[in-house]
Amino acid sequence: MRRQYATLALVFLVVFSVVASGCISGGGGEEKPTTIVIGVTDKVTDLDPANAYDFYTWEVLNNVMEGLVKYKPGTLEIEPALAESWEVNEDSTVWTFHLRKDLKFADGTPLTAKDVVRSIERVMTIQGDPSWLVTDFVDKVEAKDDYTVVFYLKQPTAYFLALLTTPPYFPVHPDYAPDQIQSDQTAGGAGPYKITKWVRDEELVLEANPNYYGEKPKTEKIIIKFYRDASTMRLALQNGEIDIAWRTLRPSDIDSLKKDGNFNVIEVPGGFIRYICLNTKNDPTSNVKVRQALAAAVDRPEIAQKVFMGTVEPLYSLVPNGMWSHKDVFKTAYGDGNIEKAKALLSEAGYSESNPLEIQLWYTPTHYGDTEADLAQILKEQWEKTGMIKVTIKSAEWGTYTDYARNGQMQVYLLGWYPDYLDPDDYTTPFLKTGANKWAGTGYSNPTMDDLLSQAQRLSDQNERTKLYEQVQDILAQDVPYIPLIQGKLFVVTQKNVKGVTIGPDMIFRYSTLYKE
Repeated sequence: MRRQYATLALVFLVVFSVVASGCISGGGGEEKPTTIVIGVTDKVTDLDPANAYDFYTWEVLNNVMEGLVKYKPGTLEIEPALAESWEVNEDSTVWTFHLRKDLKFADGTPLTAKDVVRSIERVMTIQGDPSWLVTDFVDKVEAKDDYTVVFYLKQPTAYFLALLTTPPYFPVHPDYAPDQIQSDQTAGGAGPYKITKWVRDEELVLEANPNYYGEKPKTEKIIIKFYRDASTMRLALQNGEIDIAWRTLRPSDIDSLKKDGNFNVIEVPGGFIRYICLNTKNDPTSNVKVRQALAAAVDRPEIAQKVFMGTVEPLYSLVPNGMWSHKDVFKTAYGDGNIEKAKALLSEAGYSESNPLEIQLWYTPTHYGDTEADLAQILKEQWEKTGMIKVTIKSAEWGTYTDYARNGQMQVYLLGWYPDYLDPDDYTTPFLKTGANKWAGTGYSNPTMDDLLSQAQRLSDQNERTKLYEQVQDILAQDVPYIPLIQGKLFVVTQKNVKGVTIGPDMIFRYSTLYKE
């Protein structure tokens, strides 16, 4: 089954390749452990994998916790982690995992199969945003003994190993409450690092976990500093206050730092996408003609150049460019900046220049970097070119913003997506399947869509799955609960002496390979 999953992802791997700075194996191991300081403009939501469902928080969780399996650094190869081996029955519905002996949490508490089961059942009980990654697939999970975990799946799932690499499957320390979300719980799990200090939105300090079963991290202490904006973070980098500037510098900063020559500027290609969410339950975006009109008026090439200085590419589906089954459905249906089509659709919806469509466009100012206000402004201009739309721009910080989204309190709003697992299912089911998309707040539900997605999950033949995902994308372009905008690259900027930056196709930054020369 591992070989089959690698085959499914092969085309994706061609496009989304490994990015590294310096040599990970060779030279770094002999260096004296030091502290590395990473700056981000991102924010941590929940230090609880039962509810965390944003990419940066998942990055932190991947460094302080670990699952039964994991991606080999910098690759799409899934390798043993807390489990040393596994087997699967013929129809991929029963998966048996054998844990390593003498596993421990960071504080020395023994970790057994019962902890794995307790943690999985906790996710099922709490029913947080990412719980669908477990509940849509797992019927039940059992500990046969201290070292054997058995998953009984609801349906054949050829890519179950990829699901196991996501935080909802990570065993958590017994200090986590069994039935409550604990957003600031620092007990962690059994990853290469442990949390020793946590001041929300200010500082997170990680130190090497002395009880980690695997290779010791190359750097003993990682300090993450949270910055208000990209300008402040860039200044901290230039002043030597941080070793790494990570998510997210402005495109103009990247360009300037490349020319500076005093820093390593590392480009990370990947399946990072940006899109507009549209509330399908509340007026006026409950009207499909309104949603289609907004899609028609969007001009992606203009956004890519004016806002992102060419560091991104236009995207015409939720399935990213380069991934098998991708189809440019929005380009075919609407084109770019199609003002006449937008006006015709608005007229059909009952709007005119004297009776314009009035909408609120929301964005969050720091989570996706300082370009977000510019993105909102250019969308406002593109829509108002119709003469039949009036846009009011509003914003909220990330924590409040995600609450508004979950509760369906915004009409039109900007979000981004980083992959949970590398499969078209991850770019469709979380957005379009009834229930699985509650985190997004669009309220979208279509029984035909649900059926197609369920069929695609059960199949292992890639050609058959491709046909289904192409149908899914056709319906997406017709129903328009989301408008895809751009597919992005990420950039890591480091001081010259920092080596071992390893970010693979899953785009998770794993700190344990970092070191200073």
